[in-house]
Amino acid sequence: MKKRSALQNAAKNHIAEHSSLYVFITVLFLMGVIFGAVLVNSLSFTQKEDLFYYLSQFFGQVSQGKIASDHVMFTTSLAHNVKYIGFIWILGISIIGLPVILILLFLKGMVVGFTVGFLVNQMGWNGFLLAFVSILPQNIFIVPIFIVIAALSLSLSMKMIRRVLLKQDREPLKPIISRYILTLAVSVVFLTAAGAIEAYLSPALMKSVVSFLGN
Repeated sequence: MKKRSALQNAAKNHIAEHSSLYVFITVLFLMGVIFGAVLVNSLSFTQKEDLFYYLSQFFGQVSQGKIASDHVMFTTSLAHNVKYIGFIWILGISIIGLPVILILLFLKGMVVGFTVGFLVNQMGWNGFLLAFVSILPQNIFIVPIFIVIAALSLSLSMKMIRRVLLKQDREPLKPIISRYILTLAVSVVFLTAAGAIEAYLSPALMKSVVSFLGN
């Protein structure tokens, strides 16, 4: 119980200490979402028709149960998210990683915004419902993990800049790196849960919604 309370206090102190960084990162991610949604309107009619054709083919396969096996979807989803998070994590250790981290976070938001925006643009409320069951469940875990890892990576990257280039930061690196590694390990656990949701729950929800809309 004491250990749990200590972890909660550490988490609260961390968020309070880096609150401005978390606000900045969250706003940046939301800007990516908005940009992705707006980007849909810049597509030509032909591009929209082509994308919607492939999307319709996919939904047809979902309704017929012809998509990849649950295990393949799980491993693919987990591998993709772990690689993405791992890349951001590695960039946090480097001195030149700061701008790349921001770009990757913005791109992640843009992909989410574009996907939801395209579904809503083409299918209205039906598209929103499909986006809700196919994108939201796993992203309840994925998005917070991306934001936390990005915040920690930016914080560490700035510490490295102050330490190596500006010769200002004299805080011991060993405990910081240890916490950084622990955060990555915990993130993989949550990404595993997200991968399981995306592989085992979302397809079933999508199949139900597609069947409902088809009727």
